[in-house]
Amino acid sequence: MTWNISNVNPVADSLAPRYGVSLATIGLFTTALFLTHLAAQVPGGKAADRFGARRIGFVAVACAVTGNVICLLTPNAGVALAGRAIVGLGTGAGFVAGVEYMRATNPSPFLQGLYGGSTMGGGGLAIAIVPQLESCLGWRASYWTALAIALGVGLVLAVAPADAPRHTGLRRTLVVDRRLVALGCLHAATFGLSVVAASWAVELLTHHGHGKRWSAVAGALFLLAGIVTRPLGGYVARRRPDRVRVSVAAALAMGAAATLALALPLPFAVLVLAALTAGLAAGFPLAAVFSRAQRERPEAPAAAIGFVNGVAAVVIVVGVPVAGLSFSLPGEGRIGFAVIAALWASALAAVPAADL
Repeated sequence: MTWNISNVNPVADSLAPRYGVSLATIGLFTTALFLTHLAAQVPGGKAADRFGARRIGFVAVACAVTGNVICLLTPNAGVALAGRAIVGLGTGAGFVAGVEYMRATNPSPFLQGLYGGSTMGGGGLAIAIVPQLESCLGWRASYWTALAIALGVGLVLAVAPADAPRHTGLRRTLVVDRRLVALGCLHAATFGLSVVAASWAVELLTHHGHGKRWSAVAGALFLLAGIVTRPLGGYVARRRPDRVRVSVAAALAMGAAATLALALPLPFAVLVLAALTAGLAAGFPLAAVFSRAQRERPEAPAAAIGFVNGVAAVVIVVGVPVAGLSFSLPGEGRIGFAVIAALWASALAAVPAADL
């Protein structure tokens, strides 16, 4: 399902003339998805708590299939925005339901990290693969591949065991829970900003003279590297909880420094290493953040995850189109990546407030 979050921007330069719009407008295709993704977070979590995560998973798949079919119809920006908004309902509810399904079957930080790694992998693979398929699938490459992924997820859900609904309610409003807000800031800096950077990394590299195919591979590392560090972060949270806060702070600093490196005119090999480092750093905090959020709100763990993930979604909704606008400024995107790096570093202020 997370394939949908990054399957459009890697081919933005060819989609823009096909749709007859600017690069910033193509960025709005991701914004449209994340607006509804954001709106579905807490309601999707509450529904998963009440009715069971697997049932909400089927609803999420239906939204992803419907939205991508709409996008396949015609290269019209309005149609694409509508389709992407429907897909966003599925990605939002589906992600939260997946986290809750993992907790309900085995409440282990390591397994939470393993699930998180697989979700990052979907987004990273989209960045690497969609540009390679554009020559044979044309402007529909983003949507055909997303439709195939959604149907595959539906088949997996069909054979997965059911989970029991909880029928519980919130004791207090999520938005006044300071600890959840701090956890949301940490998740926004790592997951949220890594998605913003990944969405435009291919464009940044190609605008500065690097080949599109290898730029796609480099950009994919922002998300693919989390396959390794999200489970690793879960392992550390389970085995060495005393080291989690220091490790999360180190990950934030590394991610900020690596993203800043991408804003500089460095050799391509160094830029690839920077993308890899940023991706590794972005993945590490997830398991600790999600596990802590679920422990904070045991009466509604999926809703708590929805809130934390929703904070990251806000960053993506705002950040993707704004970062796209930076390509019209001097440096052709480099200013945008420098700002992303600064915001990533600013999340260090949230670490002392978040008892992980």
